[in-house]
Formats: sequence, structure tokens, C-alpha cells
Amino acid sequence: MNAEDIKSFDLNSIDRRFIDNPFPVLAALAKHSPVHRNADGSVLLTRYDDIHAVYRSPHMSSDKQRAFGDKFGQCPLYTHHTTSLIFNDPPYHTIVRKLLSVAFTPRKLAEMTPLIETIVDKLLDQLEDLKEFDLIDAFAKQLPTEVISFMLGIPHEHREKLRGFSLAILGALDPVVPQERLDAGNAAVSEFGELLGELINERRKQKNPAGAGDVLDALVFGEHEGRRLTDAELIQNCIFLLNAGHETTTSLLGNSVGILLDFPDQHQRLLQNPDLITSAVEEFLRFQSPLQIGNRQATKDITLPSGSKIKAGTYIHTSIAAANRDPQVFEQPDQVDISRTPNKHIAFITGIHVCLGATLSRIEGQTAIGKLVQRFPKLSAAGTAEIMPLARFRGFNRLPVSI
Repeated sequence: MNAEDIKSFDLNSIDRRFIDNPFPVLAALAKHSPVHRNADGSVLLTRYDDIHAVYRSPHMSSDKQRAFGDKFGQCPLYTHHTTSLIFNDPPYHTIVRKLLSVAFTPRKLAEMTPLIETIVDKLLDQLEDLKEFDLIDAFAKQLPTEVISFMLGIPHEHREKLRGFSLAILGALDPVVPQERLDAGNAAVSEFGELLGELINERRKQKNPAGAGDVLDALVFGEHEGRRLTDAELIQNCIFLLNAGHETTTSLLGNSVGILLDFPDQHQRLLQNPDLITSAVEEFLRFQSPLQIGNRQATKDITLPSGSKIKAGTYIHTSIAAANRDPQVFEQPDQVDISRTPNKHIAFITGIHVCLGATLSRIEGQTAIGKLVQRFPKLSAAGTAEIMPLARFRGFNRLPVSI
């Protein structure tokens, strides 16, 4: 990008070229316009230190009542995104996070590990006799579907719908959203909400012991300082968990394989040294972060580490993708090194909104990619991959592979 292109760049006017490969544009912005003002007055941050400071600042809000009111109007998408954990501040954020945290304790996660291993082994067994398949449809979306369905107690007959719900709802968060995508998002919130409402009513009647549906139990029966969630809050936070625990993990798995296919030397390193899987997953998260762009709004005037001043009320877009390739933090950031240490990526954000399911996602990634690579050492590309047409989230719709 030349100086004029940088000056005229507007996050709210991006096209498919940016979505397919945003990294050269983000690198130019980080170098020449790291606190870039869009036409609507919002700013896009692209440097690691600035973004890290924003996430850690007590003077930042995640509340999107006004922003989503302007974007969506009164509709199911507005109800969902202004009720879920991620787009709220304390004390409501604290209440919901406390209720959810009981399902993400070290003990609970240790209990989940054998289940994840069993699911992965079963999926790989089903792929054994195939020559070619779409990795996303046959593997990457299946694992998180089974895991989050177990945690929420989603019946088997409804599980095939989950990724469609998730993509439709998350797709409406992009800076540029056509009406048909808004319609699909609203329909997904409504349909999934009805399903969850029925599950919640059944769970209240049965009061099942802990097991399948642990997270749903925690939300339905739990309370924090005498406060229980309303039915609307229950439903919308279960939808949030679907999105947080399903689509981002699907993208982590797909992106990881895509990276290995693009960097065959790293693929060989992992084959020869399976113990690198832990650091490899961290590098995959850094290099192709499933969440590419976050948001905050300044509640007070602040000065960023870069020296730029942000006024109270400013709406901020945080480019996680750019931060995770900042050359001031990561040596040779556009190269993949599966043994990279340290690796201070912020794929899971930081601060009070750090991803509650980060450890679970890492377990899924390490187990799934580690076993996949070792089971099918000749894994290779088998056609043209298709990137999701989203800016805020990065992953594949299709990733044809051969084994």
C-alpha cells in the first residue's frame, strides 16, 4: 500500500481481497498509521503494545448496547449480542463468568480430555478408508460440535445445525454486513433460541446430575451473590458458548492444517517430533488467529504506548491479526516456527475478557492435530480451499485434503 492508499483505508469499506489476505494491508497500517481513523470516527489499532494496553485498561468498555442498536435495530441479533457474556461489562459480566467458570476448572477439563481423545480417534477411524475429503466438514467441525453439545446437553438430532447457526450469528458482526446475512443471523438466533428454551425447561424438570450438560446445569441452577440468570440471559449465553466453543475451534483446526500444508518443512518437523504439538498449536493460533478483530470503547481519555491519544467515547477496533505479527514482538512474524518460544500471542485476548475456554480449545487443538498428523503422515492438499467470507473471523469453509 502506498501513502494515499493507507490514508484512504476504511475498515468499514473492505472487500473480498482484504478478507482473503489482510496481512500486507495490516502490516502497512502498523508501520505508517498504527492508530488509523475510519470515516465513522472509530480507530483501528494494529500494534501489539497498543492493543495489549487497550485490553488491560480499566477505562475500556465492552458494552455494545448503543453500537449494536445503531447496527441492528431491535431484532434477535441485537438481543443476543447485548445479552451475552462477551459484549458486557461488570457486574453482569462477572456474574455470568462466575457461573460458567465451574465447568472450566482444571478438574472438569481433566475429565474432558478422555472424551476429546475418544471423539478424535473415532473421527480418524471414519476417515481411514477415504482417499480425499473436506477436512472442515469431516473433521474440524465435528470435534467441537460433539464437545460443546456434550457440555450443553444438545441432542444428537440437532447437532448438524450448530455450525450453520454459529456462522450466521458471527457473520453479522463484520464491519460490512449485507441484508441477507443479517436475515440469516436473526433466523439463527431465533431458531437456536427456541431449541435451547426447550432444553432449559426439560433440565429444570429433570434436575439431572452433573454429566452431559454440565455447563447448562451451571447456568440454570447456579447463582452468584443471590442472582440467577433470567430465561433470556440463559438462552443468549448458551448461544454465545456455541459460538465461542464451536466456530473458533473449528477454525483453529482448519487453519492449523492449512498452515502445515503451506509450510511443508514445519509439517515434517511435527511428524519427526510429535512433542512439538504444544508449541505448534500456539504458533498456529498466532499465525492465523480464528478471531481477527476485537472491539472496545474508551470510557476515559487514554494515551497508548505508541503515544497516540484516544478520547473518551472512541470506538476502537483491535486487529488481533496484526498484533500477532508485530515485528517488534515476534521475530520473522510472517514465517511459521512451530517451536517458537516465547510466543506471547493474544489470540485468546487478555484482561477480564480473556477467553474462558482457552484451555479447552488448546486441549482440542493439541489432541486433534497431533493425532491427525501422526495417523496420516502423507496428508496433502487435494483441491482449492475456500476461506470464509468474514473479516472478524478467519477460517475455511472448505479445505480439501488427501491422505
